[in-house]
Amino acid sequence: MKIGSEAHKQLFCRSFIDSHEAFDPTRLPWPVLDGIYLERLRAIPFWADALRTEQEAGIMVNAWAKAADDALVHQAIALQGREEIRHGQLIEHMIERYGVPVERLPVAHVPDQVEQAFIHFGYGECLDSFGAFGLFELARQASFLPEPFFRIFDHVLQEEARHIVFFTNWMAWRQVRRGRGTPPLRTASALRHYWQAVRHLLGVVRDADNRNEGFALGGGGTFVHDLTARRFLLACVQENRRRMQHFHPQLLRPRLLPALARTALAGLKLIPVRSLRRGVEQRPSGS
Repeated sequence: MKIGSEAHKQLFCRSFIDSHEAFDPTRLPWPVLDGIYLERLRAIPFWADALRTEQEAGIMVNAWAKAADDALVHQAIALQGREEIRHGQLIEHMIERYGVPVERLPVAHVPDQVEQAFIHFGYGECLDSFGAFGLFELARQASFLPEPFFRIFDHVLQEEARHIVFFTNWMAWRQVRRGRGTPPLRTASALRHYWQAVRHLLGVVRDADNRNEGFALGGGGTFVHDLTARRFLLACVQENRRRMQHFHPQLLRPRLLPALARTALAGLKLIPVRSLRRGVEQRPSGS
């Protein structure tokens, strides 16, 4: 199959649309949490940022769907917009259900350059999802929260996997349409956009630190005691590989971050094991 062709567009759009699952976040089998589990959930530092990110994503993605000039692409992006909104509703319901203390952060309006905002968001979602896959699995292995809670958010993460596979293929299709679809040009574009996503992530980390909230990736020690960079990256690579296996073999997958992580793992074999963050606090008793 030729990347950028009509067949390619049909595959990545139809695969995305057909794999959508309908559910109401308020009717999911939320477990009863008390004691140490409720303390742990309420202590997770990034719920405010996660809620704002999903709310802003829904607004922006829906705005870009309206501007898409292809009917099938429009249908797929509009579906993603609904899923982003549902992610925000799920997190908000969880916050209210378990009394999680969060600061309500202002939600941005629709950006002026909505296509560029969608592209920037897509690369950022690739970056965030790769780290979240590994961190989620490590927390699950550590039984940080009850398994029914992980099953709910496992579905959310698989939707994120669908989003980044759709975005990767949409971006390649878009570049071919604009005469910039050769592998070297696509790689150069990805590097530039990933760098922008990293800069944005660093800004989020700085803002969260200023609010004394920490951040998901840097706060890995919240979930796993004595988490090392090697263990974290290995979990990211393995979980990314597992989740990507669910997609049609002819669909493109995000490749840059897994490749960089594998390179980093090879380098880490040559240096002493170090904690992902210094001064990891002892996990609460009863863990």
